[in-house]
Order: sequence, then C-alpha cells, then structure tokens
Amino acid sequence: MAYSHTNSRGETFWLHQKGKLFFFSRNPEGAIDLPPNLEVFENPRTGLPMVRKKKE
Repeated sequence: MAYSHTNSRGETFWLHQKGKLFFFSRNPEGAIDLPPNLEVFENPRTGLPMVRKKKE
C-alpha cells in the first residue's frame, strides 16, 4: 500500500521515488511504500512532509 501523509493543515501528500530521490506529491498515482530505514517529518514553517534516515 502506498504511503500517504496528512499534514497539520489537512493536506494529503503521497510518497514517490525517482532514482535515489524521495519526494512527496499531491498526486497518488505511482506512489510507493515508505522504506523501513526512513522516517517522515514535517517542516514546521511550510507544513511540507520530508523524508530522512531514521535516527538510531
């Protein structure tokens, strides 16, 4: 199942990948699952979700 994230403003974004680049889009077509070594956080200023490696 594709990974989606609803931000604090109520907007839903879907995770996509192109090569090594992960990005969020409002379009669910072609969305992917969240890899287990990554976590999602939200930029507090813009409300955009971002991906980073999990902190151990």
